[in-house]
Amino acid sequence: MPVPAAAITPLPTQTTVRRAVPLDRPYAPVEKRPLPPGRPREWYITHNRRLKAMRLAIALLDLGVHSANQARDEKIRSTAELIGVHPPSDTTCRMVRALMRYSR
Repeated sequence: MPVPAAAITPLPTQTTVRRAVPLDRPYAPVEKRPLPPGRPREWYITHNRRLKAMRLAIALLDLGVHSANQARDEKIRSTAELIGVHPPSDTTCRMVRALMRYSR
């Protein structure tokens, strides 16, 4: 009995890559908008840290690091250097792992 083609081809969300795919750089940076004024300084620090953690988590996923256990501080920092971001702090590295852990 023949197998339907839909059973053979992967869904668009499934990966068929056996190894990590290099980042296709350079990306055009997103147009920056000013942050809202009047917030406490801690809000801006946390906001920028979250943005940096999201950028790093996305880059790690593009490089084939799919679980938080694989994302050691050294790997996160080398990825930051690769994408042109300042080296993240220990707190930001923990945030990257948390994003990777809870995104599933």
